[in-house]
Amino acid sequence: MSLVKKFATVASGTLMSRALGFGREMLMAAALGTGPVADAFNAAFQFPNTFRRLFAEGAFNAAFVPLFAKEIETHGTEGAKRFSEEVFGVLFTALLALTIAMEFAMPLIVRYLVAPGFADTPGKFETTVTLATIMFPYLICMSLGAMMAGMLNSLRRYFAAAVAPVFLNIILIGVLGYAWYDGLDAHDVGFGLSWGVLAAGVVQLAIVWVAVRHAGISIGFRRPKMTPSVKRLLILALPAAITGGITQINQLIGTAIASAQDSAVSSLAYADRIYQLPLGVVGVAVAIVLLPELSRALKSGNLIEAANLQNRSVEFTLFMTLPAAAALWVMSEPIVRLVYERGAFAANHSTPIVASILAIFGLGLPAFVLIKAFTPGYFAREDTRTPMMFAAISVGVNVATALSLFPSMGAPGIAVASAVAGWVNAMMLLAVLIRRGHWGRDIPLLKRIPRLVLSAVIMATALYFAERHFATQIGPGSPLVGKATTVLALVAGGAALYFIAAFATGGADFGMIRRNVKRGEAKAAPPVTEQSPDP
Repeated sequence: MSLVKKFATVASGTLMSRALGFGREMLMAAALGTGPVADAFNAAFQFPNTFRRLFAEGAFNAAFVPLFAKEIETHGTEGAKRFSEEVFGVLFTALLALTIAMEFAMPLIVRYLVAPGFADTPGKFETTVTLATIMFPYLICMSLGAMMAGMLNSLRRYFAAAVAPVFLNIILIGVLGYAWYDGLDAHDVGFGLSWGVLAAGVVQLAIVWVAVRHAGISIGFRRPKMTPSVKRLLILALPAAITGGITQINQLIGTAIASAQDSAVSSLAYADRIYQLPLGVVGVAVAIVLLPELSRALKSGNLIEAANLQNRSVEFTLFMTLPAAAALWVMSEPIVRLVYERGAFAANHSTPIVASILAIFGLGLPAFVLIKAFTPGYFAREDTRTPMMFAAISVGVNVATALSLFPSMGAPGIAVASAVAGWVNAMMLLAVLIRRGHWGRDIPLLKRIPRLVLSAVIMATALYFAERHFATQIGPGSPLVGKATTVLALVAGGAALYFIAAFATGGADFGMIRRNVKRGEAKAAPPVTEQSPDP
């Protein structure tokens, strides 16, 4: 399976999840708007979700995957199974203890960490505490599920891990559908969504557990023991958890700051859902596929293949995200109006704020995705300390910028801080890779980047004038069908113009990309198991 096909395999599952996520957020916006229950649910869900990224996806995609791949290379499937069982025993025990402690401390955590601004609002603080208490055990399911997903990715079985998150949105859409059918009030909707999150965690864990067993590895529970392999994992995982979850750390900080202003938390969450579509489809796919492939190439001593993988990943990342960033910057308000503006979501207040946040997130999108393409260059070499230092610096930049801008700009100031911190992090990661000689100089890539930027600028300019021309069709109060048709036509036309410009300027050449990927595949190490990759 070629690198692009592997990206597509993961991206298809992620795209399905993000598309259903749009449906979920549209229903939630109509049911809750940017009111107090929406703020409470989004703040409460942000907390276990941040821990999931810190202790699950960030740590295991960064630390577990290279060590698991090494076990397969050196000791075969049995060695990998033994290592997985050792990790499973320690991880499950630690997660159980953490969850129990957090459940008892939840009122203090919400008051001083998650949403300090809610403490002075009657009912809002108590609702947030209760919802967070219901949802926090989701962390156990998702952390163990992330471990299983890392195993599947190392075995080149990408689809099950990519499709499992779809069920979170399916279940929450079902809850919102029932709430609409039964006429539940906002308070009951919030509680239903929280129980739905917990149920989705169980379902997602079951899916990847079955997939791992089907891949030929049956994990049993071992008494927690600090073996040398587990110690090595923990040494790598702590900084990797911080690095891999840097975006979520910044979002948690942003949520805490935004809690001082009504509707700011939910406005950030709604904008985040839209920009997560290109970030998830491209960035997550690249990060998930690149890490095990790069680890495998480096372990086999194939430095040419490693350099090719990195360059092709950045090429693919920029080719797909630059037009998305430009479109979000220019068309944020029509997109928000189409996706959210109905029911409790107010056109005169909610739409302008969410649209301004989304436009700023769009400017940071290429940086957020590039971070996911650059960090595997460190993690595959078992260096998690350097990215952690850069992550810490970016957190400092984020906090300082957010605190400076929030009093005057409100929620959009938090988005500016997030974008600035993302670009600072991405540039530091790239600079050190180049300085260490871990980033191969690729002349074709360097020539394509400015041409891709030019193509995105051409597209953005055309969209700007087209949006002004069709202002009546996409403005407030316009019919939904006409609004949807016009916005989708503008997006499709902009995409077509971008691709034409990219090919005309030489920024894109699918033939060259395909040849490079195939050339890299020919030099890659052979599969290390007898399992076939997912079709």
